[in-house]
Amino acid sequence: MRRTVAELYELFNNLGRRINFFDKEIDAVFRQSEACQRIAKVKGIGPKTATAVVAAIGKGTEFKNGRHFATWLGLVPRQHSSGNKQVLMNMTKKGDKHLRTLFIHGARAVVRVAMNNNDGSLYQWVNQLKERRGFNKTTVAVTNKNARIIWSMLRNDTEYQAVGS
Repeated sequence: MRRTVAELYELFNNLGRRINFFDKEIDAVFRQSEACQRIAKVKGIGPKTATAVVAAIGKGTEFKNGRHFATWLGLVPRQHSSGNKQVLMNMTKKGDKHLRTLFIHGARAVVRVAMNNNDGSLYQWVNQLKERRGFNKTTVAVTNKNARIIWSMLRNDTEYQAVGS
């Protein structure tokens, strides 16, 4: 039993060292990429998300607009329509699962910070939406908004301009 535990402990330590190595590699790529540093200024986007987005889509030229990028990430409602009745369901969850997860985690942080901070139009919008729709739908809405902003920044090679925050 001791040998098994010792082997598992060694494996655990090796994984920790590898994670640290790759974290440093990601940080080095982030520091060298002007595009990554620009999009990391968006609230809820950090170095790992920024480098993952740039690695996945580059300048975003394969997407017609920000909505197509959000659709590719699986951040739009699933639609079930029949006749004249249009029913929108939960998000489709199609697309790049890892990238979507990074976006969602960042948006959760934005929604949590907004609860204690009501100055700035972004936080006001988040708090009002959370009152109407709840935490999870607000998180997806912030994720969708961030995806569209980032697509626009990459496609048009522009800086992030926070409105009223």
